Amino acid sequence: MNKLDWISDNLEELKSQSLFINVKTIESPMGPKIKVDGRWVLNFCSNNYLGLANHPALLKAAKKAIDEFGIGPTAVRTIAGTTKLHRQLESALAKFKKAEDVITFQSGFNANLATIPALIQEEDIIFSDELNHASIIDGSRLSKATVVRYDHANPDDLQKKIQENKGFKKKLIVSDGVFSMDGDIAPLTELLEIAEKFNCILMVDDAHGEGVLGSHGRGIVDHFNLHGKVDVEVGTLSKAFGVVGGFVAGKKLIVDWLRQRARPYLFSSAMTVPDVAACLEAVKILEEKDDLVLKLWENSKYFKQKLTHFGFDIGKSQTPITPVMLGDAKLAQEFSKKLYDQGIFATAIKYPTVPVGQSRIRVMISASHSKDNLDAALDAFGKVGRKLKVIN
Repeated sequence: MNKLDWISDNLEELKSQSLFINVKTIESPMGPKIKVDGRWVLNFCSNNYLGLANHPALLKAAKKAIDEFGIGPTAVRTIAGTTKLHRQLESALAKFKKAEDVITFQSGFNANLATIPALIQEEDIIFSDELNHASIIDGSRLSKATVVRYDHANPDDLQKKIQENKGFKKKLIVSDGVFSMDGDIAPLTELLEIAEKFNCILMVDDAHGEGVLGSHGRGIVDHFNLHGKVDVEVGTLSKAFGVVGGFVAGKKLIVDWLRQRARPYLFSSAMTVPDVAACLEAVKILEEKDDLVLKLWENSKYFKQKLTHFGFDIGKSQTPITPVMLGDAKLAQEFSKKLYDQGIFATAIKYPTVPVGQSRIRVMISASHSKDNLDAALDAFGKVGRKLKVIN
């Protein structure tokens, strides 16, 4: 037996279960309409919430920065220094988030990998929502701490688990802000009350809340008016901000410590120059106006109401993330294929991204979608849903 035969066997098994992932090729700028594998389709699976990924102001800022600073930082910031653009972005994000300080990372995933092991070690304990993102799970593993999962978005179960696990040196409560597959929002006020009661560090990963929740899209902490109370707020710049990168906002004491001990900060090059400049421009746009955020929610409300009227199950979403629950992986794959045939790009989400038996089409609404775009997608969902007997 060849030493890699097990990989071939497992790949064939994935294909037989409709769980093999095929990545389509984008041949155009990101927007409400994109060219996918040679065909123009309406885009309903991107996290481009505010339509900033191809915004003229961001393009202009990135090009200007390239002319002034070049492309890449070429080394880690602690060795080779950092551009003033990186400092300006961190300052602008701190102001935008109403936080004491901000540190940026190469991605939101890296921000979680950096933060959790820097704050929590082997003799400590982490209380983690059972539906937290993979980056939180991986960051927790790297810390070597004891990890206790509590029932999803259930403060009572969290408190019970804390009371059952005593004697640890430090305690961390960590939760997604907006859960990416279901679109529901963490009960952050209750989590804070428990954190204060049991002297726990509180961390929230607001990747899908940035640019979506709160005034001008400031996120879940602003949504619940908890500024200065949540210890660590992780964010991403690769979704609503339309670029790439991650950050941690919060108490200056914690950010100072991350600059000393966060491994992705110490051992990996920083965000590239054009990315930083584009992110800085995105923050400026959100500071000045909230029209894109309001449009996002207007589009979301319209689309979700129509889907529900058709008879689709959209779960418990409280945000523009709109899961069309189908259950079976093969059904979800076939549904996505038929949508594509109708000119709608909306990918099937299957295991391991979601549990077995909970496959779905996750529809991502954007402020850049016109009403005609939304109506075209709704018409396609109706036709495919009826054809596959998902709705009557």
